[in-house]
Parts: sequence; structure tokens; C-alpha cells
Amino acid sequence: MSKRVFVTVMLGTLVAAGSAYAAGDAAAGKEVFKKCALCHTTEAGKNKIGPSLAGVVGRESGTAPNFNYSEAMKNSHKKWTPEELDTYLTDPRKEVPGTKMIFPGLKDEKDRQNVIAYLETLK
Repeated sequence: MSKRVFVTVMLGTLVAAGSAYAAGDAAAGKEVFKKCALCHTTEAGKNKIGPSLAGVVGRESGTAPNFNYSEAMKNSHKKWTPEELDTYLTDPRKEVPGTKMIFPGLKDEKDRQNVIAYLETLK
């Protein structure tokens, strides 16, 4: 698991600020992912009701091969960075109105951190 930490110097004081996914635990995220596995797979090239999430981190939205995305997702022009995934996974239908995804989101920040850490391992 990669952890990214950004450091800012403010008024001579060193302040470390982690992004939302920095504290994520990939093993715990694999467990959280079970909520997602009903519709998504982690196997590259294999889609279910939702697209494969293999390699999703860094991918452009609406571009997984052989998946029929909603027009809303195809036109959302998101890049699935950990930060963007954190926002999206909080409330998918709010972030991409008209998406076919019916999942209400992961409201718990730690769950999102963990699942994003897990998704980052799926290269």
C-alpha cells in the first residue's frame, strides 16, 4: 500500500497533512469491498452489473473496456484519483447525477479510506 503525505511549512511550523486515503488499510478495504463485489469485480476485463474495478485508480471515468456506461458517467470526465474516489464514494448519485450506480455510498470516512487503499493495490 502506498501512503502519500503532503507537508506544508506554515509560520516556521512543520505541519503534516494527509489526504483522506493516506491512513487507509488495504486489508480492511478488501473486507469493505465485499459491499461493492455484488456489482463489481476486481478481475481485469470482467464486468458484472458494474464495470471491473481492476486498475480503476488513475483511470478516466466511463472507460473500462466492454462496459455499457450511462451517458452521465461517460460525460462526467472524472479521473479516478484517490481524492476523486473519496468524493464519489461518499454519494455517487450526487457526484454523477444520472449514473446507473444505485449504491448509496460509503458514509464512513475510514471505510472509504480503506477501500481506496485496497483499490490502489489492483494495478
